[in-house]
Amino acid sequence: MSELPPYDSSESDESDPRDPNGVFDEIVEAETDRDPDLAVIEAGSRTLRAQGSAAQRVDVPARPGDPETDKALREVEADLATRWGETKLEPSVSRIAALMDVLGEPQRAYPSIHITGTNGKTSTARMIEALLGAFDLRTGRYTSPHVQSVTERISLDGTPISAERFIETYEDIKPYVEMVDSQQEYRLSFFEVLTAMAYAAFADAPVDVAVVEVGMGGSWDATNVIDGAVAVVTPIDLDHTDRLGTTPGEIATEKAGIVKQDANVILAQQPVDAAQVLLKKAVEVDATVAREGLEFGVVARQVAVGGQLVTLRGLGGEYEEIFLPLHGAYQAHNAAVALAAVEAFFGVGAAHAQSLDIDTVRKAFASVTSPGRLEIVRRSPTVVLDAAHNPAGARATAEAVSEVFDFSRLIGVVGASADKDVRGLLEAFEPIFSEVVVTRNSSHRAMDVDELAGIAVEIFGEDRVQVEPRLDDAIEAAITLAEEESEYSGGGVLVTGSVITVGEARLLLGRR
Repeated sequence: MSELPPYDSSESDESDPRDPNGVFDEIVEAETDRDPDLAVIEAGSRTLRAQGSAAQRVDVPARPGDPETDKALREVEADLATRWGETKLEPSVSRIAALMDVLGEPQRAYPSIHITGTNGKTSTARMIEALLGAFDLRTGRYTSPHVQSVTERISLDGTPISAERFIETYEDIKPYVEMVDSQQEYRLSFFEVLTAMAYAAFADAPVDVAVVEVGMGGSWDATNVIDGAVAVVTPIDLDHTDRLGTTPGEIATEKAGIVKQDANVILAQQPVDAAQVLLKKAVEVDATVAREGLEFGVVARQVAVGGQLVTLRGLGGEYEEIFLPLHGAYQAHNAAVALAAVEAFFGVGAAHAQSLDIDTVRKAFASVTSPGRLEIVRRSPTVVLDAAHNPAGARATAEAVSEVFDFSRLIGVVGASADKDVRGLLEAFEPIFSEVVVTRNSSHRAMDVDELAGIAVEIFGEDRVQVEPRLDDAIEAAITLAEEESEYSGGGVLVTGSVITVGEARLLLGRR
């Protein structure tokens, strides 16, 4: 049976038995002046605490337990929310460069591995971080967007920085941010300030190496004030076409901007036009290139309990019998890219040919987690979360679900952003979804649920589409559909379409 109590959607919000006091909606309504994404995340967390939800394994940080710290963090989040959001961009690094200058260039206090691409950046970053940490290096990792808490974006030694440290870092750089704001035509954006906070926190730690994921593109991304000794390009596909270009080659032109003079470049498998652009840039700056499928790659893989067993060919030789606790062929390819990046960082294949210690590599990969990426959050029926938000990501997820799970009936819960290729995303999932429940998350970027339903009906047919404007109702409806045949029918639910949708679903299902 479902772990979410049944709910009559004809009742008012205040009578929802899962939220008897209407706490969730009350908090969201009260937070209308703040970033909607942050507001709903906080609302979900506070609602779950009010209901006394049982604690789960911590993959991402919850709200601070101390009221004063929580209040201070809210104030920082409120300040950040007054700035340009991540979807409003000024293609320039002039503001972040000016801030780095007045901060004393903290991003130059450590070497960096810089990661761009369309899909797989965060998972690859987490794998690189795990490998470096296993070899006793202190790491800083900067990724985006976050699943549940903004503090996730900045990690030290594999753990998101504490709320206290996040607040302290913001207060430390705030006077300099205001100084630069006063000198620029536009104030520093939300993402630019967070990037500066990450670089400052890494210098203060201090870290031995930073693993940095671009926010969007490469050339003019705020992160691109670093000179990455290793530049990683995960697979490029069509996304953010209004800003980056309408072909993989055009998009690659922007992403190639992270390739610096004499760098080591690790290229995942790419479309031909994207590969040509990236290789041309590497030649122009005398960079050393390693290509998946040629200099490194996946030799073999097989599905295993809780993940997969892979053999990888690195720059220094083969690494056999590596257990990766993540599902999907694409994660094996991410692992190959991550391994090559770390080998390049250590000089394997250039300064020396000796491979990395196999036992250390195995230990590192076995420790990797990637919240919101084919993450199982409950059983009977199985509910899986995946943050696929574009057609390429959806195709990879659909393939992985078919390989890993033996669902007799799979119900999709889809809440997508209006600026994405939603039709392409739904078409990728159509072959594996028996039915789809369309919904929306609480972001201002979310597609209107009726518009989403219209597209879904065109692809799935009216009989296979259900509309539930509230995400909690959508999850409940999907679980009910998955259970319809019988308790042991093997039905499942996949919640997908957006990182925000997945983050909210995680909270609603009690993940912390």
